[in-house]
Amino acid sequence: MTVPPPASVLFVCVHNAGRSQMAAAFLAHLAGGRVEVRSAGSAPGREVNPAAVAAMAEVGIDLSGQRPKILTPEAVRSSDYVITMGCGDACPYFPGKHYRDWPLDDPAGRGVEAVRPIRDAIRARVEELIAEIDAAAAAGRPGN
Repeated sequence: MTVPPPASVLFVCVHNAGRSQMAAAFLAHLAGGRVEVRSAGSAPGREVNPAAVAAMAEVGIDLSGQRPKILTPEAVRSSDYVITMGCGDACPYFPGKHYRDWPLDDPAGRGVEAVRPIRDAIRARVEELIAEIDAAAAAGRPGN
């Protein structure tokens, strides 16, 4: 019998091409499979921001195979945590979900030098989120 992950997390930004992709990659990498991870955008771009790909490659995480995905009500419904990053009111609301808004600069149109501090801020927030999820799981409150 497989044990389900303690929580599932959905990262949402407008284009699903920078911030949400970096956050999902960090969570998948740092949580080591302990958390189900997905990302989406309210108006997905055509490709992941090349500067985000380059900035993540600098820390050993490969985003080159990722593609922006459309935000669906099903993705929100099946997530315990919904982390928004500048998508405004485009994210559907479902009671019982943990919503967080991370006000982060948009890396769109910026070079890798400008994306690095955004990447580092995302990593710090993801580390805090992992600690929160782990504490909830240890207290017997999966997904809370």
